[in-house]
Amino acid sequence: MTERPVLVLGATGSTGRRVAALLRAAGHPVRAASREGEVRFDWTLPETWGPALDGVSKMYLMAPDGVAVDPAFVAQAVERGVRRIVLLSATAIEAMGDERLMAAERTVRACGTAWTILRPTWFAQNFDEGLFRQDVMAGELALPVGDLRQAFVDADDVAAVAVKALTVTGHAGRRYELTGPAALSFAEATAIVGRAAGHPVRFLGTREAYLDAQEAIGRSPAEVTAEIEAYAALRNLGDAEPGDVVRRVTGRAPKSFRRYAAEAAARGAWRDRATAGSRGA
Repeated sequence: MTERPVLVLGATGSTGRRVAALLRAAGHPVRAASREGEVRFDWTLPETWGPALDGVSKMYLMAPDGVAVDPAFVAQAVERGVRRIVLLSATAIEAMGDERLMAAERTVRACGTAWTILRPTWFAQNFDEGLFRQDVMAGELALPVGDLRQAFVDADDVAAVAVKALTVTGHAGRRYELTGPAALSFAEATAIVGRAAGHPVRFLGTREAYLDAQEAIGRSPAEVTAEIEAYAALRNLGDAEPGDVVRRVTGRAPKSFRRYAAEAAARGAWRDRATAGSRGA
């Protein structure tokens, strides 16, 4: 009997493309869906939902930052025969008031099919694929977190856990907190990235520095107030404690931040610094 494909949403993104690649490497059929991927999928265009869902049995579910997981789509997925859903959420969403992800978790838990929720901490890839890359290239990162320590997790490890949850029994009804092997301050992580990139990167952890950086890119203090409050709530939680979920689920140790930075540098992640402007340019 032919295995039905696994639908991977966000298949051109940091975790989605890794999930798709791991599934294919293990011999599982994949339907890679995104706004500009192999199969077109757009949360704002319900007419793209059905073709993406047609004939699939499992789904890696995620939505881009700022986009809600539509309960109507999840209901349609279950109606069409999806029997296992793995949702990408995030850690500390209650403390930070992230109603978008809290609602997504509620939707998945109530959907009527097997589910697993992944709650990764900060991705290491924020420094080379995501929101910090431009700051790294410019040589300065401002974030109002002070000396808070976080257990940065590599997207490769998140994808590996997702694939296990999609393809192996025993993960239904679980919510996994995903971390790297050690807690680092943002200043420590930024210094590691700077050494790997071959140029110094300064970290500024105060509210004032963050406001100045956001003002430099044209945002007003009123626009960033909610962000500052969310970061304050995160700081109030205290330093993160590394967990063992990645090892327990995948059978191997999670990737260290230093190894991540070395691998990113070897790929040339920060090589084009000479042509990259600062955020205020």
